[in-house]
Amino acid sequence: MNTNITSAPLSRKLPVGIQSFEKLRNEGFLYVDKTAFVYQLAKAGIPCFLSRPRRFGKSLLLSTFEAYFLGKKELFRGLAIEQLEQDWFEYPVLHLSLNAEKYDSRERLANMLESQLSLWEERYGITDINISYSIRFMTVIRRAYEQTGRRVVVLIDEYDKPLLRSFDNEELQKEFRETLTAFYTVLKDADPWLQFVFITGVTKFAQMGIFSTLNQLNDISLVPAYSALCGMTYTEIQENFEPELNALAEACEMTKEETMQQMTRLYDGYRFSYRSPERMYNPFSVLNALNNQLFQSYWFASGTPTFLVDMLKKTDFDLRKMDGIEVAEASLSDDRANINNPIPMIYQSGYLTIKDYDKEFHIYKLGFPNEEVKYGFLNFAASFYTCMSENDTPFYIGHFVRELRNGDAEAFLTRLRAFFADFPYELNTKTERHYQVVFYLVFKLMGQFIQSEVQSAIGRADAVVKTRDCIYVFEFKLDGTVEEALRQIDEKGYLIPYIADGRRLVKVGVSFDAANRNLGEWLIV
Repeated sequence: MNTNITSAPLSRKLPVGIQSFEKLRNEGFLYVDKTAFVYQLAKAGIPCFLSRPRRFGKSLLLSTFEAYFLGKKELFRGLAIEQLEQDWFEYPVLHLSLNAEKYDSRERLANMLESQLSLWEERYGITDINISYSIRFMTVIRRAYEQTGRRVVVLIDEYDKPLLRSFDNEELQKEFRETLTAFYTVLKDADPWLQFVFITGVTKFAQMGIFSTLNQLNDISLVPAYSALCGMTYTEIQENFEPELNALAEACEMTKEETMQQMTRLYDGYRFSYRSPERMYNPFSVLNALNNQLFQSYWFASGTPTFLVDMLKKTDFDLRKMDGIEVAEASLSDDRANINNPIPMIYQSGYLTIKDYDKEFHIYKLGFPNEEVKYGFLNFAASFYTCMSENDTPFYIGHFVRELRNGDAEAFLTRLRAFFADFPYELNTKTERHYQVVFYLVFKLMGQFIQSEVQSAIGRADAVVKTRDCIYVFEFKLDGTVEEALRQIDEKGYLIPYIADGRRLVKVGVSFDAANRNLGEWLIV
């Protein structure tokens, strides 16, 4: 961390949404020093690709690379790289960001590329303009090298944004893919004139047609040495933001330790290498919480995963399997992942992260990184599977929670029956699994307010809900009797793990009528 500001804690400037390294340094914003990584990568000189979720600091990282390769030594005063770099040179830098546009038409992408190429052509005095974007890009690279005598640095931010924005339009997706593949493939043939290439994005999939030809890129997304390249570690937060943490603790009437525990529950948990024990905090949420002195779902609220939930539904993926799912290593690190399998893209987008790794069989176990993502995603997904809107979900769930807190399981089940009965006709025609997913969502979302477990393994109850006074053990029977449900609770020993707890144990047996798509009878013991 490097800052010359010594005024009162709340007057310190936090870099919320700041993506320009030069602006950050010149205007006195606090900076978590990542320049040792910048030096290491720059000196290696290998073309790199980095996948990280949105708002994780990718744009600021590229801006830092740009300042370094432009030789702006003064911006790095007091940072790690100042001690590492002995020779500062100025290289021609071509920095392309595809982050800003909407990309809902072919013209949007064309205008973006045209605008950027025109600026570069003007900079290097190119007047003989070819019709081809790829030829123009190659011409700019070669001319920049010839005019400056130094090889060129190419930085491309959010290379996949047009493709991510057009998943629902197959024809537009194909046009974008063809245009961008031709444009990016120039970087392979231009290698003699290139000093350094760094590309960032969210996804890396073969069906985008880019990495199959641009195969000289070194994908560092899962490399342990760079797991902390974007995001913040526990130590970085403690060392750089102590005054802000104290102010947040005071505002929330917590101790500093409780504040960090809450920060960890909400924003920590991202793991970008199975070999790295350190989890990363979401920098966007952390900075907003410190700046506003308020815990909220900042990252999730900044962009909804509509196309990801659509993919889950279109591929008929069982939402209950998402948290804790196991996937082959290749599906996260290889460019041959299939778009028909939504899980790798959900992982790349930041809604799942690495929880464990089986070295023998090369299998990753994935799960929600933290509570902000978990409950944000489930609340959002609930509107796709139920009659609840995203904004209404906490209202519905709050009623369920209050009734169990009050010890009124009868009212809880009555409300659950009414909830299913209120489904519109198109939902009432859904499959049995659809209703199982709805049960899962209701109980899982209750975990925001009280401890709630949704089980699926053999020998465990369908759902367990713990309130201050009671532990409810639920067993649902599809076209079975409530007596069978209660008998299963006893025979399978579902209550045994909770006998020593001290709270009152409540068995709830429920039959589900498949024909009517709703709860049938129930018994509460």
